[in-house]
Amino acid sequence: MKGRVLLCFALIFFSSATGQVSYTIPEELPKGSLVGNIAHDLGLETKRLISGKARIYTSDSDEYIELNGERGVLLVKERIDREAICKQTTPCALHFQIILENPMQFYTITVQLTDINDNPPTFEGHNIELKISESAAVGSKYELERALDLDVGRNDLQRYELKPTGNFALNLHSNSDENKNVEMVLQKPLDREKQDKINLVLTAIDGGEPPMSGTMLIVITVLDANDNAPVFTQKIYKATVHENSPAGTNVATVRATDADQGSNSKITYLITNKLDNVRKIFKINDDKGEITLIGHLDFEESRNFEINVRASDEGGLTDSCKLIVEVQDVNDNKPDINIMSKSNVIAEDATVNTVVTMIHIEDKDTGDNGKIHCFISENVEFTLESSTNNFYSLVTNSELDRERASEYNITVTCSDEGVPSLSSSVTLTLQISDVNDNA
Repeated sequence: MKGRVLLCFALIFFSSATGQVSYTIPEELPKGSLVGNIAHDLGLETKRLISGKARIYTSDSDEYIELNGERGVLLVKERIDREAICKQTTPCALHFQIILENPMQFYTITVQLTDINDNPPTFEGHNIELKISESAAVGSKYELERALDLDVGRNDLQRYELKPTGNFALNLHSNSDENKNVEMVLQKPLDREKQDKINLVLTAIDGGEPPMSGTMLIVITVLDANDNAPVFTQKIYKATVHENSPAGTNVATVRATDADQGSNSKITYLITNKLDNVRKIFKINDDKGEITLIGHLDFEESRNFEINVRASDEGGLTDSCKLIVEVQDVNDNKPDINIMSKSNVIAEDATVNTVVTMIHIEDKDTGDNGKIHCFISENVEFTLESSTNNFYSLVTNSELDRERASEYNITVTCSDEGVPSLSSSVTLTLQISDVNDNA
Protein backbone atom coordinates (compact mmCIF):
# COMPACT_ATOMS: atom_id res chain seq x y z
CA MET A 1 0.00 0.00 0.00
CA LYS A 2 2.89 2.33 0.80
CA GLY A 3 4.39 1.71 -2.65
CA ARG A 4 1.09 2.63 -4.29
CA VAL A 5 0.92 5.95 -2.47
CA LEU A 6 4.46 6.83 -3.58
CA LEU A 7 3.62 6.03 -7.21
CA CYS A 8 0.66 8.36 -7.11
CA PHE A 9 3.07 11.25 -6.51
CA ALA A 10 4.80 10.41 -9.78
CA LEU A 11 1.69 11.20 -11.83
CA ILE A 12 1.84 14.53 -13.64
CA PHE A 13 -1.31 16.27 -14.79
CA PHE A 14 -1.54 19.08 -17.32
CA SER A 15 -3.49 22.26 -16.86
CA SER A 16 -3.61 24.63 -19.83
CA ALA A 17 -2.81 28.15 -18.62
CA THR A 18 -4.44 31.05 -20.37
CA GLY A 19 -2.70 33.75 -18.32
CA GLN A 20 -0.60 36.26 -20.18
CA VAL A 21 1.21 39.12 -18.46
CA SER A 22 2.98 42.10 -19.99
CA TYR A 23 5.43 44.48 -18.33
CA THR A 24 7.22 47.58 -19.60
CA ILE A 25 10.71 48.54 -18.42
CA PRO A 26 13.43 50.87 -19.73
CA GLU A 27 16.63 49.38 -21.10
CA GLU A 28 19.92 49.46 -19.14
CA LEU A 29 18.32 48.78 -15.72
CA PRO A 30 20.85 47.57 -13.10
CA LYS A 31 21.13 43.85 -12.48
CA GLY A 32 18.59 42.77 -9.85
CA SER A 33 16.08 45.52 -10.68
CA LEU A 34 12.41 44.58 -10.19
CA VAL A 35 10.44 43.82 -13.35
CA GLY A 36 7.14 42.86 -11.73
CA ASN A 37 5.34 40.81 -9.09
CA ILE A 38 4.55 37.81 -11.29
CA ALA A 39 2.90 35.77 -8.51
CA HIS A 40 0.40 38.56 -7.81
CA ASP A 41 -0.22 39.30 -11.49
CA LEU A 42 -0.86 35.61 -12.30
CA GLY A 43 -2.98 35.13 -9.19
CA LEU A 44 -0.60 32.50 -7.79
CA GLU A 45 0.76 31.98 -4.30
CA THR A 46 4.55 31.84 -3.88
CA LYS A 47 4.27 28.35 -2.42
CA ARG A 48 2.78 27.22 -5.77
CA LEU A 49 5.85 28.60 -7.54
CA ILE A 50 8.10 26.68 -5.16
CA SER A 51 6.16 23.39 -5.18
CA GLY A 52 5.77 23.56 -8.96
CA LYS A 53 9.52 24.14 -9.46
CA ALA A 54 8.70 27.28 -11.43
CA ARG A 55 11.26 28.15 -14.07
CA ILE A 56 11.63 30.36 -17.11
CA TYR A 57 11.62 28.79 -20.57
CA THR A 58 12.91 30.74 -23.54
CA SER A 59 13.82 29.54 -27.03
CA ASP A 60 16.61 32.14 -27.18
CA SER A 61 20.11 31.42 -25.95
CA ASP A 62 20.22 34.53 -23.73
CA GLU A 63 18.10 34.98 -20.62
CA TYR A 64 17.81 38.59 -19.49
CA ILE A 65 15.07 38.03 -16.87
CA GLU A 66 15.20 35.67 -13.89
CA LEU A 67 12.48 34.36 -11.56
CA ASN A 68 12.77 34.60 -7.78
CA GLY A 69 10.28 31.95 -6.73
CA GLU A 70 10.50 32.65 -2.99
CA ARG A 71 9.50 36.29 -3.49
CA GLY A 72 7.30 35.61 -6.51
CA VAL A 73 8.95 38.38 -8.58
CA LEU A 74 10.77 38.77 -11.89
CA LEU A 75 14.18 40.49 -11.75
CA VAL A 76 16.69 41.78 -14.30
CA LYS A 77 19.31 39.04 -14.67
CA GLU A 78 21.66 40.66 -17.18
CA ARG A 79 22.16 44.16 -18.58
CA ILE A 80 19.56 44.72 -21.31
CA ASP A 81 20.66 46.73 -24.35
CA ARG A 82 17.58 47.38 -26.49
CA GLU A 83 19.71 48.23 -29.54
CA ALA A 84 21.60 44.92 -29.32
CA ILE A 85 18.34 42.94 -29.11
CA CYS A 86 16.06 44.76 -31.58
CA LYS A 87 18.31 47.23 -33.43
CA GLN A 88 15.92 49.79 -35.00
CA THR A 89 12.81 47.60 -34.69
CA THR A 90 9.95 48.97 -32.59
CA PRO A 91 8.24 47.96 -30.44
CA CYS A 92 10.95 45.84 -28.80
CA ALA A 93 10.05 43.07 -26.39
CA LEU A 94 11.34 39.93 -24.67
CA HIS A 95 9.04 36.89 -24.84
CA PHE A 96 9.29 33.85 -22.59
CA GLN A 97 7.19 31.32 -20.69
CA ILE A 98 7.00 30.37 -17.01
CA ILE A 99 6.71 26.59 -16.61
CA LEU A 100 5.16 24.89 -13.55
CA GLU A 101 4.93 21.18 -12.78
CA ASN A 102 2.58 18.95 -10.77
CA PRO A 103 0.29 19.88 -12.49
CA MET A 104 2.06 21.16 -15.61
CA GLN A 105 1.19 24.75 -16.51
CA PHE A 106 2.79 27.47 -18.55
CA TYR A 107 2.17 31.20 -18.79
CA THR A 108 3.31 33.58 -21.54
CA ILE A 109 5.20 36.66 -20.36
CA THR A 110 6.06 39.75 -22.45
CA VAL A 111 8.52 42.41 -21.30
CA GLN A 112 8.39 45.56 -23.43
CA LEU A 113 11.70 47.46 -23.59
CA THR A 114 11.59 51.24 -23.87
CA ASP A 115 14.47 53.26 -25.26
CA ILE A 116 16.71 55.67 -23.36
CA ASN A 117 18.95 58.22 -25.05
CA ASP A 118 22.24 56.34 -24.66
CA ASN A 119 23.59 56.67 -28.21
CA PRO A 120 24.66 59.88 -30.00
CA PRO A 121 24.23 60.34 -33.75
CA THR A 122 27.39 59.05 -35.46
CA PHE A 123 29.01 59.63 -38.84
CA GLU A 124 31.23 56.87 -40.18
CA GLY A 125 34.00 59.30 -41.07
CA HIS A 126 35.21 62.48 -39.40
CA ASN A 127 35.36 64.32 -42.71
CA ILE A 128 34.53 64.05 -46.41
CA GLU A 129 36.01 65.78 -49.42
CA LEU A 130 33.95 67.10 -52.34
CA LYS A 131 35.08 68.59 -55.62
CA ILE A 132 32.63 71.13 -57.04
CA SER A 133 32.95 73.13 -60.22
CA GLU A 134 32.77 76.90 -60.02
CA SER A 135 30.30 76.73 -62.90
CA ALA A 136 27.83 74.70 -60.85
CA ALA A 137 24.38 76.26 -61.12
CA VAL A 138 22.64 77.74 -58.13
CA GLY A 139 20.28 75.04 -56.84
CA SER A 140 22.72 72.19 -57.57
CA LYS A 141 22.37 69.44 -54.99
CA TYR A 142 25.09 67.33 -53.33
CA GLU A 143 24.18 64.30 -51.32
CA LEU A 144 25.88 64.04 -47.92
CA GLU A 145 26.47 61.10 -45.63
CA ARG A 146 23.65 60.43 -43.20
CA ALA A 147 24.36 59.96 -39.52
CA LEU A 148 23.19 56.84 -37.68
CA ASP A 149 21.55 56.89 -34.25
CA LEU A 150 20.90 53.49 -32.68
CA ASP A 151 18.16 54.92 -30.45
CA VAL A 152 14.54 55.05 -31.61
CA GLY A 153 11.53 57.35 -31.36
CA ARG A 154 12.19 60.76 -29.88
CA ASN A 155 15.75 59.74 -28.93
CA ASP A 156 16.54 59.03 -32.60
CA LEU A 157 18.17 61.53 -34.97
CA GLN A 158 15.88 64.55 -35.39
CA ARG A 159 17.69 67.32 -37.29
CA TYR A 160 20.88 68.52 -39.00
CA GLU A 161 22.71 71.84 -38.98
CA LEU A 162 25.23 73.12 -41.54
CA LYS A 163 27.63 75.97 -40.71
CA PRO A 164 28.67 78.40 -42.02
CA THR A 165 25.77 79.07 -44.38
CA GLY A 166 27.43 81.37 -46.94
CA ASN A 167 27.40 79.42 -50.22
CA PHE A 168 25.40 76.36 -49.20
CA ALA A 169 22.15 75.57 -47.43
CA LEU A 170 20.88 72.28 -46.05
CA ASN A 171 17.98 70.43 -47.68
CA LEU A 172 16.29 67.50 -45.91
CA HIS A 173 13.61 65.25 -47.37
CA SER A 174 12.16 61.98 -46.13
CA ASN A 175 12.39 58.68 -47.98
CA SER A 176 9.71 56.02 -48.20
CA ASP A 177 11.43 54.39 -45.19
CA GLU A 178 10.98 57.65 -43.22
CA ASN A 179 14.73 58.27 -43.10
CA LYS A 180 15.94 61.74 -43.98
CA ASN A 181 18.20 62.21 -47.01
CA VAL A 182 20.70 65.00 -46.44
CA GLU A 183 21.55 67.26 -49.36
CA MET A 184 23.67 70.37 -49.57
CA VAL A 185 22.21 72.93 -51.99
CA LEU A 186 24.28 75.65 -53.69
CA GLN A 187 22.56 78.97 -53.06
CA LYS A 188 25.35 81.36 -54.08
CA PRO A 189 27.69 80.96 -57.10
CA LEU A 190 31.26 79.81 -56.43
CA ASP A 191 34.37 81.64 -57.56
CA ARG A 192 37.52 79.54 -57.54
CA GLU A 193 39.72 82.56 -58.02
CA LYS A 194 38.41 84.09 -54.78
CA GLN A 195 38.12 80.92 -52.71
CA ASP A 196 39.35 77.55 -53.88
CA LYS A 197 38.57 75.67 -50.62
CA ILE A 198 35.53 75.84 -48.33
CA ASN A 199 35.25 74.13 -44.93
CA LEU A 200 31.79 73.35 -43.53
CA VAL A 201 30.65 71.50 -40.40
CA LEU A 202 27.60 69.19 -40.57
CA THR A 203 26.03 68.49 -37.14
CA ALA A 204 23.48 65.74 -36.47
CA ILE A 205 21.30 66.24 -33.38
CA ASP A 206 18.89 63.79 -31.70
CA GLY A 207 15.74 64.58 -29.70
CA GLY A 208 16.84 63.33 -26.28
CA GLU A 209 16.88 65.41 -23.12
CA PRO A 210 19.57 66.61 -23.06
CA PRO A 211 20.18 66.15 -26.81
CA MET A 212 23.28 64.35 -28.09
CA SER A 213 25.07 65.21 -31.34
CA GLY A 214 27.79 64.18 -33.77
CA THR A 215 29.75 66.24 -36.32
CA MET A 216 31.52 65.79 -39.64
CA LEU A 217 33.83 68.19 -41.50
CA ILE A 218 33.07 68.85 -45.18
CA VAL A 219 36.07 70.02 -47.22
CA ILE A 220 35.09 71.44 -50.63
CA THR A 221 37.61 71.96 -53.41
CA VAL A 222 36.34 74.37 -56.07
CA LEU A 223 37.11 73.28 -59.66
CA ASP A 224 36.82 74.88 -63.05
CA ALA A 225 33.96 74.35 -65.57
CA ASN A 226 31.69 71.36 -65.62
CA ASP A 227 28.23 72.32 -66.78
CA ASN A 228 26.14 69.16 -66.45
CA ALA A 229 25.76 66.70 -63.61
CA PRO A 230 25.11 62.98 -64.12
CA VAL A 231 21.44 61.98 -64.07
CA PHE A 232 20.20 58.49 -63.22
CA THR A 233 17.57 56.98 -65.49
CA GLN A 234 15.58 56.10 -62.34
CA LYS A 235 15.62 57.42 -58.78
CA ILE A 236 14.57 54.04 -57.34
CA TYR A 237 15.51 50.66 -58.82
CA LYS A 238 14.09 47.36 -57.56
CA ALA A 239 15.44 43.82 -57.76
CA THR A 240 14.85 40.40 -56.19
CA VAL A 241 17.37 37.69 -55.36
CA HIS A 242 17.06 34.30 -53.63
CA GLU A 243 18.82 33.74 -50.34
CA ASN A 244 21.87 31.47 -50.59
CA SER A 245 22.56 32.75 -54.14
CA PRO A 246 26.25 32.21 -54.99
CA ALA A 247 28.83 34.97 -55.08
CA GLY A 248 29.00 36.62 -58.49
CA THR A 249 25.22 36.62 -58.98
CA ASN A 250 24.19 39.71 -60.98
CA VAL A 251 21.59 41.59 -58.93
CA ALA A 252 20.84 44.69 -61.04
CA THR A 253 22.40 47.44 -63.17
CA VAL A 254 21.96 51.16 -62.51
CA ARG A 255 22.71 53.73 -65.20
CA ALA A 256 23.32 57.47 -65.28
CA THR A 257 23.99 59.78 -68.23
CA ASP A 258 25.94 63.04 -68.50
CA ALA A 259 25.33 65.61 -71.25
CA ASP A 260 28.94 66.86 -71.10
CA GLN A 261 31.67 65.64 -73.42
CA GLY A 262 35.20 64.37 -72.89
CA SER A 263 36.49 63.70 -69.39
CA ASN A 264 33.61 65.69 -67.83
CA SER A 265 31.14 63.05 -69.07
CA LYS A 266 33.02 60.08 -67.64
CA ILE A 267 30.86 58.64 -64.84
CA THR A 268 32.08 56.66 -61.84
CA TYR A 269 29.64 54.63 -59.73
CA LEU A 270 30.03 54.10 -55.99
CA ILE A 271 28.00 52.40 -53.24
CA THR A 272 27.74 55.00 -50.47
CA ASN A 273 26.25 52.93 -47.62
CA LYS A 274 28.54 53.47 -44.65
CA LEU A 275 27.42 52.13 -41.29
CA ASP A 276 25.67 48.91 -42.38
CA ASN A 277 26.96 45.70 -43.98
CA VAL A 278 25.80 46.44 -47.55
CA ARG A 279 29.32 46.83 -48.92
CA LYS A 280 30.27 43.43 -47.45
CA ILE A 281 27.48 41.75 -49.42
CA PHE A 282 27.27 43.76 -52.68
CA LYS A 283 29.79 45.43 -54.96
CA ILE A 284 29.35 47.69 -57.97
CA ASN A 285 31.36 47.91 -61.18
CA ASP A 286 32.50 51.53 -61.00
CA ASP A 287 32.42 51.91 -64.81
CA LYS A 288 29.27 49.99 -65.79
CA GLY A 289 27.04 50.27 -62.73
CA GLU A 290 26.56 46.50 -62.44
CA ILE A 291 25.78 45.40 -58.89
CA THR A 292 26.78 41.83 -58.01
CA LEU A 293 26.68 39.62 -54.94
CA ILE A 294 29.93 39.05 -53.02
CA GLY A 295 28.59 37.96 -49.61
CA HIS A 296 26.07 35.53 -48.16
CA LEU A 297 22.34 36.31 -48.13
CA ASP A 298 20.16 34.89 -45.36
CA PHE A 299 16.44 35.72 -45.52
CA GLU A 300 16.10 34.97 -41.80
CA GLU A 301 18.67 37.69 -40.99
CA SER A 302 17.79 40.39 -43.56
CA ARG A 303 14.76 40.38 -45.84
CA ASN A 304 15.68 43.46 -47.84
CA PHE A 305 18.53 45.84 -48.51
CA GLU A 306 18.63 49.47 -49.57
CA ILE A 307 21.73 50.21 -51.62
CA ASN A 308 22.56 53.88 -52.08
CA VAL A 309 24.52 54.56 -55.28
CA ARG A 310 26.28 57.77 -56.27
CA ALA A 311 27.26 58.67 -59.84
CA SER A 312 30.11 61.21 -60.09
CA ASP A 313 31.65 62.84 -63.13
CA GLU A 314 35.22 64.10 -63.46
CA GLY A 315 34.17 67.61 -62.45
CA GLY A 316 32.75 66.52 -59.10
CA LEU A 317 29.02 66.78 -59.94
CA THR A 318 26.92 63.93 -58.63
CA ASP A 319 23.51 62.32 -58.67
CA SER A 320 22.19 59.55 -56.46
CA CYS A 321 19.71 56.70 -56.67
CA LYS A 322 18.55 53.81 -54.52
CA LEU A 323 18.38 50.10 -55.33
CA ILE A 324 15.88 48.16 -53.18
CA VAL A 325 16.80 44.46 -53.11
CA GLU A 326 14.14 42.03 -51.85
CA VAL A 327 15.54 38.73 -50.57
CA GLN A 328 13.32 35.76 -51.38
CA ASP A 329 13.00 32.94 -48.87
CA VAL A 330 14.29 29.42 -49.61
CA ASN A 331 13.26 26.45 -47.47
CA ASP A 332 16.66 26.00 -45.84
CA ASN A 333 15.72 25.56 -42.17
CA LYS A 334 14.43 22.36 -40.60
CA PRO A 335 11.83 22.57 -37.83
CA ASP A 336 13.58 22.82 -34.45
CA ILE A 337 12.02 20.60 -31.77
CA ASN A 338 12.47 21.85 -28.19
CA ILE A 339 11.44 19.71 -25.22
CA MET A 340 9.88 22.08 -22.68
CA SER A 341 9.15 19.44 -20.04
CA LYS A 342 8.86 15.65 -20.02
CA SER A 343 8.24 12.62 -17.80
CA ASN A 344 10.54 9.62 -18.04
CA VAL A 345 8.33 7.32 -15.96
CA ILE A 346 4.55 7.08 -15.72
CA ALA A 347 2.43 4.67 -13.68
CA GLU A 348 0.36 2.10 -15.52
CA ASP A 349 -2.82 3.33 -13.81
CA ALA A 350 -2.39 6.90 -15.13
CA THR A 351 -5.67 8.40 -16.26
CA VAL A 352 -6.43 9.10 -19.91
CA ASN A 353 -5.22 12.56 -21.10
CA THR A 354 -2.30 12.61 -18.66
CA VAL A 355 0.38 14.92 -20.11
CA VAL A 356 3.69 13.13 -20.64
CA THR A 357 5.72 15.74 -22.56
CA MET A 358 5.35 19.39 -23.66
CA ILE A 359 7.08 20.42 -26.90
CA HIS A 360 7.74 23.76 -28.61
CA ILE A 361 8.46 23.81 -32.37
CA GLU A 362 10.27 26.59 -34.28
CA ASP A 363 11.04 27.09 -37.98
CA LYS A 364 12.96 30.20 -38.99
CA ASP A 365 11.52 30.14 -42.53
CA THR A 366 8.34 32.04 -43.42
CA GLY A 367 5.14 31.37 -45.37
CA ASP A 368 4.58 27.75 -46.33
CA ASN A 369 8.27 27.10 -45.60
CA GLY A 370 7.58 27.89 -41.94
CA LYS A 371 4.23 26.13 -41.51
CA ILE A 372 4.78 23.04 -39.37
CA HIS A 373 2.80 19.84 -38.87
CA CYS A 374 3.80 17.29 -36.20
CA PHE A 375 2.77 13.67 -35.75
CA ILE A 376 3.93 10.60 -33.83
CA SER A 377 4.68 7.05 -34.87
CA GLU A 378 1.60 4.86 -34.82
CA ASN A 379 0.77 4.22 -31.19
CA VAL A 380 -2.79 3.81 -29.90
CA GLU A 381 -1.82 4.54 -26.26
CA PHE A 382 -0.62 8.11 -26.93
CA THR A 383 -1.62 11.09 -29.06
CA LEU A 384 -0.06 14.46 -29.92
CA GLU A 385 -2.27 17.48 -29.25
CA SER A 386 -1.66 21.09 -30.28
CA SER A 387 -2.44 23.53 -27.45
CA THR A 388 -1.40 26.87 -29.00
CA ASN A 389 0.62 27.91 -32.03
CA ASN A 390 3.64 25.58 -32.29
CA PHE A 391 3.13 24.17 -28.79
CA TYR A 392 2.26 20.46 -28.54
CA SER A 393 1.47 18.08 -25.68
CA LEU A 394 2.00 14.30 -25.77
CA VAL A 395 -0.84 12.76 -23.74
CA THR A 396 -2.11 9.29 -22.94
CA ASN A 397 -4.90 8.21 -25.25
CA SER A 398 -5.97 4.99 -23.52
CA GLU A 399 -5.33 2.91 -20.43
CA LEU A 400 -1.82 1.54 -19.94
CA ASP A 401 -0.81 -1.97 -18.89
CA ARG A 402 2.80 -2.51 -17.78
CA GLU A 403 2.36 -6.26 -18.08
CA ARG A 404 1.58 -5.79 -21.78
CA ALA A 405 4.16 -3.08 -22.53
CA SER A 406 6.68 -1.79 -19.96
CA GLU A 407 8.42 0.71 -22.21
CA TYR A 408 7.50 2.93 -25.16
CA ASN A 409 9.75 4.58 -27.73
CA ILE A 410 7.67 7.36 -29.25
CA THR A 411 9.04 9.21 -32.28
CA VAL A 412 7.75 12.75 -32.84
CA THR A 413 8.24 14.00 -36.40
CA CYS A 414 7.70 17.62 -37.51
CA SER A 415 7.62 18.64 -41.19
CA ASP A 416 7.20 22.00 -42.89
CA GLU A 417 5.20 22.71 -46.05
CA GLY A 418 8.17 23.84 -48.14
CA VAL A 419 9.06 22.25 -51.48
CA PRO A 420 10.88 20.05 -50.88
CA SER A 421 9.64 19.61 -47.33
CA LEU A 422 12.18 19.53 -44.49
CA SER A 423 11.58 17.60 -41.29
CA SER A 424 13.08 16.82 -37.89
CA SER A 425 12.29 14.10 -35.40
CA VAL A 426 13.00 13.16 -31.79
CA THR A 427 12.44 9.86 -30.01
CA LEU A 428 11.04 9.89 -26.48
CA THR A 429 11.57 6.88 -24.20
CA LEU A 430 8.88 6.35 -21.55
CA GLN A 431 9.02 3.71 -18.79
CA ILE A 432 5.75 2.32 -17.38
CA SER A 433 5.93 1.73 -13.64
CA ASP A 434 4.05 -1.11 -11.99
CA VAL A 435 1.06 -0.88 -9.70
CA ASN A 436 -0.42 -3.82 -7.80
CA ASP A 437 -3.27 -4.55 -10.17
CA ASN A 438 -2.87 -8.33 -10.53
CA ALA A 439 -3.79 -10.94 -7.89
